[in-house]
Amino acid sequence: MRKIGFIDYFLHEWHADNIPAWISEISDGAMKVCYAWGEIDNPNGKTNVQWSEELGIELCGSIEEVIQKSDFLIVLSPDNPERHVDLCRLPLMSGKPTYVDKTFALSLTDTKQIMENVKQTPYYTCSALRYAKEIKGCMGKDIVMVDSRGSGTTNYIIHQLEPLYMMMGKACQVTALGEPDEAILLFEYSDKRRAAVNYGRWEHDFHTIVRYADGSRDDLTLVSEYFIEFTKDLLKFFETGIPPVSEEEIWDIMSMLDASIKAASTPGTWVTI
Repeated sequence: MRKIGFIDYFLHEWHADNIPAWISEISDGAMKVCYAWGEIDNPNGKTNVQWSEELGIELCGSIEEVIQKSDFLIVLSPDNPERHVDLCRLPLMSGKPTYVDKTFALSLTDTKQIMENVKQTPYYTCSALRYAKEIKGCMGKDIVMVDSRGSGTTNYIIHQLEPLYMMMGKACQVTALGEPDEAILLFEYSDKRRAAVNYGRWEHDFHTIVRYADGSRDDLTLVSEYFIEFTKDLLKFFETGIPPVSEEEIWDIMSMLDASIKAASTPGTWVTI
């Protein structure tokens, strides 16, 4: 059995609660989350001790201990990506295949700092929405416009930007209407294609309208089991050490996120990506 270690800001959160069972089931027990470390206890939930006891995962006393005992590493902190610069430093110097949960970073400055720590370590980061089957059906087609809607505040824009990047590539500039945590982002491409990303504090499914050059369109609600497909690819990465997402692609997506955050803080201003 290959052993996986979690490194998190606090362990009682949705990803850390659910990923261990998916890994165990999909790998048929060949891989298992065995070790974990959390920087703090969840201020509004279970302590790290309570979480580890309930899930039967050994709580370690340091990041170094998790790295030493594990074959593979997962850096979580999904709702506190500002902690990734510190939490990723030792894992990305370890040489052990490492997955970093979304959002990788909230600025290009942090993205660069995280990447500079990589020392012969296979790693990647991505949104699980990359694995939505509905999106994959659009790729490779002549798309001229995308209208994306989703819920969540600033660090959750990644769930809309990553599918957008997969369908249309990297935009050249972005502007925004609204407020930082509830805005409409308008992207423009060098060939005049456009996309709109509407996000906010409401709760609903991720929804995307795709228009093609021939005048046809697809109206998509992203409800496929993308977390299961993500986990399958994660386990393949651990087996092979080959990241499914390149560093160049990560940088492109983080560039779009960085510019989006800047645009949302200065509505009406075009920001170069």
